[in-house]
Amino acid sequence: MNLSEYKQRYNKDDSTPGWDVIDSQLGLLYQEQKPKHWGTVIGYQLGGPDPLDGISAYESESGGAAHLHFCSYGFTSLYYDEEAVGGEFSRFGFELTFRLASALPPAEEPIWVCSLLQNLARYVFESGKWFEEYHWIPANGPIRADYDTDIVGLVFVKDPELKTVASPHGKVEFLQMFGITQVELDDIMNSKRTCKEVVESHRKTNPYFVTDLSRKSE
Repeated sequence: MNLSEYKQRYNKDDSTPGWDVIDSQLGLLYQEQKPKHWGTVIGYQLGGPDPLDGISAYESESGGAAHLHFCSYGFTSLYYDEEAVGGEFSRFGFELTFRLASALPPAEEPIWVCSLLQNLARYVFESGKWFEEYHWIPANGPIRADYDTDIVGLVFVKDPELKTVASPHGKVEFLQMFGITQVELDDIMNSKRTCKEVVESHRKTNPYFVTDLSRKSE
């Protein structure tokens, strides 16, 4: 799509081309299911503290494991943006997803996941660095603050159901976070195993990489 076609198709006052692309991919997967959605009150560009404009969560049983499937809105260019037209990647080029083992419907609102995603977004926005498949990051404590869990780090994999898609602003990849234990984190940090090896050790038994906070270090 060139700039002329973009201007003809979208209205600069109220169009959300990038947001619509994310919605369309999730809609293909979840059809008529209405997600739980959390939005920001004050946008980041207007001085708000949260870089992501929104986070949605869907109920899923893919792979036979009941879980919530989260998706971010904000690492890519969401709104009308003539300068982004024709780029190879939409802004940082990815949105983050996360699958949390949970009873369906969930017994509590998992607001902590939104906080986790926003913290990662602050890191990306402030550092200018981004995540790719098989990257990893320590959480410097439990990924859910003040909670008894052995999950203390994150690795990044391609979301098994949401494929890379072309938006009017460039490609959008869906990178999924997966929680790892201190033992796994230590193996990566001490070069006993690569991040890819840790990831692949889970693929056969947990192909959708659902994070279970009750999983213990081995």
